[in-house]
Amino acid sequence: MIGTWDVLIVDCPDALSLARFYEELLPMQIVEEEPGWVMLASGPDSRPLLAFQQVEGDYGQPQWPGQDVPQQMHIDVRVDDMDVAEQQVLALGATKTGSDHETFRVYLDPAGHPFCLIKPND
Repeated sequence: MIGTWDVLIVDCPDALSLARFYEELLPMQIVEEEPGWVMLASGPDSRPLLAFQQVEGDYGQPQWPGQDVPQQMHIDVRVDDMDVAEQQVLALGATKTGSDHETFRVYLDPAGHPFCLIKPND
């Protein structure tokens, strides 16, 4: 092992609004906020962090499933009930892609990044 995971940084057009989306989706809260930069963590000194970096100018929203503009990042979120979780993420502003499988469903966050709700067959 060379190191440990510290931070996933996501480019987006509005760092604070996308951080608030993920704050509702995941058991994390905002631990640092500066203009154009927001970090989430699951506790005061916990790692890894999820950070959002505001892109100035033309933001190239990912195109999923196409790869003209690659997805840039992807988060899997484990849930107990995919139907309930789906309604919750849609209410937060996610978009359903229609890519539903037995163990996962793909959505787009408000900045267009794909993420999955997963319920693996244990």
